[in-house]
Amino acid sequence: MKTAAAAATAPAAGNAAETHYPTAADTFGLLRQGKKIPVIFDTDIGGDIDDTWALCMLLNSPELDAHLVVADAGNATYRARIAAKMLEVVGRTDIPVGVGIPPGDQRGNQSKWIEGYALERYPGTLHEDGVGAIIDTVKASPDPVTVICIGAVPNLEAALQRDPSFVRNARFVGMHGSVRRGYGDGSKPAAEANVKNGPQALQAVFAAPWDCTVTPLDTCDRVKLGGERYRRVRDCRHPKTRALMENYRAWATEVNWPGTHPDPTTRSTTLFDTVAVYLAFSEELLAMEDVPLRVTDDGFTLADETRRQVHCALDWKDLDAFEELLVERLVA
Repeated sequence: MKTAAAAATAPAAGNAAETHYPTAADTFGLLRQGKKIPVIFDTDIGGDIDDTWALCMLLNSPELDAHLVVADAGNATYRARIAAKMLEVVGRTDIPVGVGIPPGDQRGNQSKWIEGYALERYPGTLHEDGVGAIIDTVKASPDPVTVICIGAVPNLEAALQRDPSFVRNARFVGMHGSVRRGYGDGSKPAAEANVKNGPQALQAVFAAPWDCTVTPLDTCDRVKLGGERYRRVRDCRHPKTRALMENYRAWATEVNWPGTHPDPTTRSTTLFDTVAVYLAFSEELLAMEDVPLRVTDDGFTLADETRRQVHCALDWKDLDAFEELLVERLVA
């Protein structure tokens, strides 16, 4: 294991009107130049299983270059252990792992899979200060960094407080909110979990001058695999996919959430976070709208003309094509 020091504080960001902040067009433009898109994966892995699916999708997406995986949203040492073991199993210890805030190593839904795995054994770089690692990684990159966040965002709130200038070289892509559709039948918007678990942090993220893109429940709540597509993933023998299925089976024995009936033999749960990974490199299969969003203290994301616009994936152009792409990435 290698360790890394915290980032030094840099000058604060200047006037947003005087600075060009990276957009989706800028980062997608890297692909046309034959480059990969540098990404930071900020995750509350170990709660819902969809984070693990999203990490595996990211690792098998040739458009993306993971520069850092950071645990977020509490119990961060436990979460970092899952990420570190997954990266070690699949031979990607070139990717640094960061411990975000707040730390903790309490038992979680995927603890069975990491029994006996100490974070200190990770052979790659380990950042004990995950917030500093986010700042350093963004500021050291010659190309704009896409920060993919698939949980509550206390790490980013802290990074903005410590050094707001890092957003000059980054864009935010998240799995957050509910604009017109909620959970399940989508009959009305809901207080989506990633927002409800840290509304003040997301308020700070949306208020910062960088470009923000999200997949709210309007689109990501509809992603599930079953039938032949699910069987292709379940029966794949690639080490990455086998590790994913091991995690899913371990997770399924621990959860007892209302409305959640996991069945690793026949189908996935809702794979919310995979859509955020897709948005890091493409919007082709989604209907995007710019919506000025206000984050309420009780976790709702409401249209409000007084707030900054957020680029929102509000409908699918081709959900079937996305699910096929997801399976292809997972079994590649």
